Amino acid sequence: MAPADVDWSVRAGIAERAVVRRHLRRVGGVLPGTRIGRVRWPRRAPAPPAPWHYWWQAHLLDCLVDAQLRAPQRQRAKAIAAVARSVRVRNAGSWLNRYYDDIAWLGLAVQRGGTLSGRSGPSALPTIMARLHDGWTEGGGGGIWWRRDDDFKAAPANGPAAILLARDGQTAFAAAITDWMAETLVDPGSGLVRDGVRVASDGSIRVVEPNIYTYNQGVYLGACVELAARDGHQRWTDRAIALVDALRQRLAGPDGVLPGSGGGDGGLFAGITARYLADAALRVPELADATKGLVFANAEAAWKGRAEIGGGPVFSAEWRDPAPEPRRGVPEADLSVQLSGWMLLEAAARLQVT
Repeated sequence: MAPADVDWSVRAGIAERAVVRRHLRRVGGVLPGTRIGRVRWPRRAPAPPAPWHYWWQAHLLDCLVDAQLRAPQRQRAKAIAAVARSVRVRNAGSWLNRYYDDIAWLGLAVQRGGTLSGRSGPSALPTIMARLHDGWTEGGGGGIWWRRDDDFKAAPANGPAAILLARDGQTAFAAAITDWMAETLVDPGSGLVRDGVRVASDGSIRVVEPNIYTYNQGVYLGACVELAARDGHQRWTDRAIALVDALRQRLAGPDGVLPGSGGGDGGLFAGITARYLADAALRVPELADATKGLVFANAEAAWKGRAEIGGGPVFSAEWRDPAPEPRRGVPEADLSVQLSGWMLLEAAARLQVT
């Protein structure tokens, strides 16, 4: 558990200011009324327009919502609305792309933002929900595709989709998705969630992708916790308890610290899991001690390993290791890695005040 003299709200605020100062900019650096997350700091000059990291922006938005719930500020509320709107601007005027996981993440962020998201919520959510419904097929026993025109059904798409749909009141669909994950993706040997399955043209499962990634555990846990609160069937709580036990025994280290996954997209993985561990701590009494312990162990490690650069923290891609100075080719330069650290501290702050 966190030491009594640590104020995680203060530390979360420090992380927020560092990320916002370094990364939050106008679209293209010039478009008035917009805000988007610059994907690296220090950046190359001039900043290249590609690649476009759509789903990183969803997590930037989610972190801003966390901060607003922690310490409401008028200026931040404006930034939340601007970021939500700017994702569509930067995405060529559309809320959608090929990836079902990307759009589910954005849906979750604007849904959590509620009225803070401005007009983006009523515009984005029906469009995203409809696309997620279209992504379900019976091939492979069910589940949503990872992306359109592909043969892969993956935990990263199905977990956040289930959470989003459950929060929208579509519990039957969310339950079908989560049951499919439990039956198809949870490894019976380890209890951990595998990455996904490849589906053959006849609808059979051609191969199970066995890779175990941190964030797949988080999204499955989040779906189970959401359904436990809304559906009430005991299987959701039982599955959440089993997943946390497997995560503690087989994925986290003896110190409780989760492994990192480098930079790029992997930079977000551990932070996502920390978010849903905190959610479980607050909503599943049987998991409160175990999940709080994990969140605070990781928060302590990340804070201890931070580097102070230019008056603000830089978090390591591996929370138990010291952070190097960010530069080209180093994971710590990526927005994803810094969002993950910020997300973790917001999770700790959320638990400390309960």
